[in-house]
Amino acid sequence: MLFNSLHFLYFFVAVTFSYFVLPHKYRWVLLLVASSYFYMVFMPIYILILGFTIVVDYFAGIYIEKSEKKKRKSFLIISLIANIGVLAVFKYYNFLNENISLFLSDLGYHNSIPNLSILLPVGLSFHTFQAMSYTIEVYRGNQKAEKHFGIYALYVMFYPQLVAGPIERPQNILHQFYIKHEFDYKRVKEGLKLMAWGLFKKVVIADRLAVTVNTVYNNPTEFYGASLILATIFFAFQIYCDFSGYSDIAIGAARVMGFNLMKNFDRPYLSKSVSEFWKRWHISLSTWFRDYLYISLGGNRVSSSRLYFNLIVTFLISGLWHGSNWTYVVWGGLNGLFLVIEILIKKHTLNYFQHFKNNFILEIIKCFVTFALICFTWIFFRANTLSDSFYIVENLFTDFVLSVKVLVSGKLGFTKYDLLVTSFSLIVLFAVEWLQRQISIQNLLNKQSIYLRWSAYVFLLISIILFGAFDQNQQFIYFQF
Repeated sequence: MLFNSLHFLYFFVAVTFSYFVLPHKYRWVLLLVASSYFYMVFMPIYILILGFTIVVDYFAGIYIEKSEKKKRKSFLIISLIANIGVLAVFKYYNFLNENISLFLSDLGYHNSIPNLSILLPVGLSFHTFQAMSYTIEVYRGNQKAEKHFGIYALYVMFYPQLVAGPIERPQNILHQFYIKHEFDYKRVKEGLKLMAWGLFKKVVIADRLAVTVNTVYNNPTEFYGASLILATIFFAFQIYCDFSGYSDIAIGAARVMGFNLMKNFDRPYLSKSVSEFWKRWHISLSTWFRDYLYISLGGNRVSSSRLYFNLIVTFLISGLWHGSNWTYVVWGGLNGLFLVIEILIKKHTLNYFQHFKNNFILEIIKCFVTFALICFTWIFFRANTLSDSFYIVENLFTDFVLSVKVLVSGKLGFTKYDLLVTSFSLIVLFAVEWLQRQISIQNLLNKQSIYLRWSAYVFLLISIILFGAFDQNQQFIYFQF
């Protein structure tokens, strides 16, 4: 079920109304049933995969808690194998098999093992990572094993963040299912405003930019120079507005009912370094890899060479997590490499740049350079194949005269109307994010008169209705992960 559909609107209203009408003791049943329905709309049979991992992890958590050291580790391993195994079969089996076939063909052999004709379950990487965080935290002694099977199942399947996060930790969300949430007008209003803002970013900005991005990236060899640069910049904002828009809707929908989900984005394109970017982008995943992989490898409490190794490995695996394609691996490797280079530069220039601390022009330059580097990595993230990505990189600064003619001709699928709407929408986005450097936009609005507040709300709703690209009916980008 897509957040940007009428189906979800009816679903959200019905579930939220029922949630507050029902007695507290039955609410978990409502949410579990609703979450199951929400997921089954995509592919009903795949609910069995969720059911399998939920049963395994539920009992694994209980046995980890009550067992001795060696047995505890054995139950954790069983849980991890179950989750990673499901992920490996559905997401990586065909990728691995195809690469084995290519390798064997180069040696003159034929791989007789066929690919599997299966679709990737929606949001598989997200809910398996959330399930894994539960058993790991129980093993580490940071979380008590959940004895209520229904509550544990709801922890994995809670519909707002089931498909694309935020990837919650059990310490944050499990206890909230036991709290009786009363209807609170202020909280409900804040949740609805956040949902509206997320929907604005998705349907007004991201889905409109998607037209040009898809036109160029699905046929890159037909374009040059400025067209490729524009499409790459458009994708940077498309993926940000698409994914942060989803997170806003998820967090807002949960907040309406009284649940607090973690913040997943924090104005990432205002970052002044790649390391800062990764503290602001997809925070729930970045911290997951930091806590469960990077630190387990030794983190930064190791020699310089081992630190660089830890960073590269963490980002290579992060890239592979995003998809079974070498483009994602290169994307992850580039981000890891940029972090290593950043550390080396800081070592040799720290004393020099301290003289320019808080220099506004230098800060702007840092933001621009960081954005350029991140956009470069997005080329590999968005390209369909490595050959496409290499073509784009090689032709970013070629045939500018021809590429400008292509821009003017309208072959990018971007009309003057689209340009006007998108430009204005991006200005609104920049204005909001710039203001939020100092104060929450919601707190800022709350301080204004009722007329100004409601003018802003009405403007947002009218913008969504009039300028939303609902005809595109674009699925959220991160659903494929």
